[in-house]
Amino acid sequence: MKYIDHIADPSRSCAIVAHRGAWHQAPENSLAAIENAIAGGYDIVEVDIRQSADGVLFILHDDTLERMAGIDRIPEEMTIAEITSLRLRMADGGPDQPFTTQTIPTLEQVLETVRGRIFVDLDLKDLEMMGIVAAKVKEMGMADQVDLKARAGTPEALAWLARQKGINGIPFMGQAFFRIGSAEETAKAVIAARPFMCEAKFDELETLAGQHERLRNAGISLWVNTLDPVSCCGLTDSAALEDPDAIWGRMMAAGISVIQTDQPAALKAYIEARRA
Repeated sequence: MKYIDHIADPSRSCAIVAHRGAWHQAPENSLAAIENAIAGGYDIVEVDIRQSADGVLFILHDDTLERMAGIDRIPEEMTIAEITSLRLRMADGGPDQPFTTQTIPTLEQVLETVRGRIFVDLDLKDLEMMGIVAAKVKEMGMADQVDLKARAGTPEALAWLARQKGINGIPFMGQAFFRIGSAEETAKAVIAARPFMCEAKFDELETLAGQHERLRNAGISLWVNTLDPVSCCGLTDSAALEDPDAIWGRMMAAGISVIQTDQPAALKAYIEARRA
């Protein structure tokens, strides 16, 4: 099934996005974390993309290698041979985590690993790479399995998107912040971008919920992050582990049908318990 068709399927359960892979038993953004996400049966895996000094796309979140590889260097200033020679620390890294045999993968390695197995959210750490990333996705015949994303909730964002001709044919996810007083205008701009999905932030969950029907009628599903550092209104993974009904359940009731989490196993167990 194509990514767009899966998200559009009205019979599906809330889709689970494994943030940087399922990384509790493997280094984040590693091939092992991606394999864990596939084994876990999650819908989507999110990975972070950067470009080496010699022009190769690779997977890493931070703008230095200190947390995950133990060296204080800027990866964009290194060759891909130097980058991929480094071993990654376990889980989310830091000095207390041991080094593993896993290394930083290239985007090409990731796309080959996921082919026909899981959908992929490609998080570009520099949006100017969008054309290059899109070209690699198309070259590998993976356009139906990934998404590219950028802001889509303002006229300025729409003007920038209109200049990105290379992304045509790849599922696009808009990103927008819904605020009281301007939510309708934001929804109008998102719809004009024609994404299949919107990664939404909000000042109150009710603000976003008020635009759900309008967006759904335009064929746009809502994606929200419950990641502790970037969540909205205290709707965090940590809070969900204590009271999933108050966080994940409340979000689903508001029309959110895609949740990105650092706790994919707990979210899956909650969704399955709701269906039982």
